[in-house]
Amino acid sequence: MQYRAESLGLVGHVTTLLMDLIHDQLGLHYKPSDAEQLGDRLAPLVVGRGLASFMDYYYVLKYSPEPDDWSKVMDALSVQETYLWREIDQLRTVVDCLVPALVRASRGRPLRIWSSACASGEEPLTLAILLEEAGWFDRAAIQLIGSDASPSAIARARKGDYTQRSFRNLPHPLKEKYFVANGNHWSVVPELHRRVTYDLVNLVSADQVARYASAPVIICRNVFIYFSDRSIQRTLTLFDQAMPSPAYLCVGVSESLLRRTTAFDLQEIGGAFVYVKGSSDASSGSFQSGMEAAS
Repeated sequence: MQYRAESLGLVGHVTTLLMDLIHDQLGLHYKPSDAEQLGDRLAPLVVGRGLASFMDYYYVLKYSPEPDDWSKVMDALSVQETYLWREIDQLRTVVDCLVPALVRASRGRPLRIWSSACASGEEPLTLAILLEEAGWFDRAAIQLIGSDASPSAIARARKGDYTQRSFRNLPHPLKEKYFVANGNHWSVVPELHRRVTYDLVNLVSADQVARYASAPVIICRNVFIYFSDRSIQRTLTLFDQAMPSPAYLCVGVSESLLRRTTAFDLQEIGGAFVYVKGSSDASSGSFQSGMEAAS
């Protein structure tokens, strides 16, 4: 059943109030021209809550939300566009260049890699495949964390069941090796599925980000395009406060942090661009020696 936003009073100042509240709680930035889209996505939640208007819904979200109200908002608004092997060059740099040097420096301590906006899990699974193919799980203690602010996305990631859409870029031999056909779906094999731990994390929540932001590698791709400059700065500050030095932050190819932070320096490593925090030997020779030492 569809609900028309205008019948629930999503007009004028109500739109502004609701957009500002969503921005504050979730970091998502909406313009006045997005009002119709926003209303269409949230109208079922208003009706489902037994409320007569968006103004009533605003007051509920601001002053007396139920434990799952904001989770439902995140589910309704999240854009779950992802697939295996997406922007693969950057992930190859993580595995081929960063991991060897970081493992050598860790001196036996577990190495954590955090995919911080992983949607239904294709990104951390791609990393898991790359690490498995390179033999890293047999040589080092590596913790892969995948998180998202959408509970429904994380539920799908934990299930590990994917449609053909997720495989548009994955080489067929790897699909055959790491996934099992189940009708018109494919399930990730248990051995690979166990390599990734999933959790719910809102990237503008200091307490939630703090659980994993001490990782020396954070993948945060294709989420800042939905954030305002202020939200991006909030998240970058949280990363900067917790990440070690050196540390590495990967964002999407269409995203730039050059005028948004001085804490991270853009560098080309292994043919891909990565933001680096603190001093690092980012030359290809240095990373090559790290790879050789860790082999």
